[in-house]
Amino acid sequence: MKATALAAALVATVVQGAVLWDGRFNDFSSAKDLNKWSWSSQVGPYQYYIHGSGAVEKYVNLSPDHKNPNDTVSKQGAKFTLDSTAFWNGQTMRRTELIPQTKAAIASGKVYYHFSIMRKDTNAPSVNREHQICFFESHFTELKYGWISGESGTSNPNLQWMTNQKSQWKTEWKPNVWHNVAYEIDFGGNKVGFWHSEGGEPLKQVVAPVSGVSTSSNGQDWHLGVLELPRSGYADTTEDFYFSGVFIESGTITTAIGGPGELFSVL
Repeated sequence: MKATALAAALVATVVQGAVLWDGRFNDFSSAKDLNKWSWSSQVGPYQYYIHGSGAVEKYVNLSPDHKNPNDTVSKQGAKFTLDSTAFWNGQTMRRTELIPQTKAAIASGKVYYHFSIMRKDTNAPSVNREHQICFFESHFTELKYGWISGESGTSNPNLQWMTNQKSQWKTEWKPNVWHNVAYEIDFGGNKVGFWHSEGGEPLKQVVAPVSGVSTSSNGQDWHLGVLELPRSGYADTTEDFYFSGVFIESGTITTAIGGPGELFSVL
C-alpha cells in the first residue's frame, strides 16, 4: 500500500466510532441460529421471541442477496416477512422483530443506531396500513411507513422518521432503493437526530438533533423489524422488508455504509 493511501486509511480508522453491539449477521450460518437464543440461554447477538407460530424461516431469512450491495462489511442481510401466521402472543398486530442481546451501554451517552432498509415490488408492504419500523417501545424514535392511524386519506407512500409520534422527515419509499439510516441518540441530553443516505452514498445528517425527546430505554427495547397495525377493510397480504448493516456505535459516527470493518481488512 502506498504511503498516502495508508495514511488516509489510518485517518479514516481514527474517526470511526466504537462498535458497542454488532448485529450484521456475519456470524450466522442461517436464520436457524436465532433459535439458539432463549430466556434460559441468552446467546448470540439477538433475542428472538416476537414472531408468529411457524418456523423461523417463515419470518426471517438470511442471504447475501438480502443486503445492501454497497455494504462490503456485511456478509449477508435479512428478509423479514409478515404473513398470515405472523401474530405474536395472541395479538392482532402482525410482528417480526429482533432485539439486541447485549450488556453493552447501548442506552447511555450519545450513540448511533445504524441499519439499512429496502423493499421490493414483490410482497410490497401496504401503503394502507401503519408499519412501525425499528422502534423503541416508548416510540420516542422510529420509522413509519404507510397510512398512519388517524391521518386523512386512505394511503401514504412515504417512509417517515418520527420522534414522539411526530414526523420529522419523509421520502417516498420506492422499490429496490436502499435507505441507510442512523439514529443519533443523546440519552443524557434527551435529543435525537437523523442521518440518512441512499445506495452507497455516505450518511449525512439530514435532521439536526431534536430536543425534548424522552430518550428512555433499558437497553433491551429497541426492535429491529416491523409491527403492522390492523385496519378494517384491508386484508392481510404477505409483506417483505430487507435489512442489513445493523450495528450500534459510540464516539464519532461512521458514515461509510456497513460501518467499521472494511478498513481493518485493507490494513
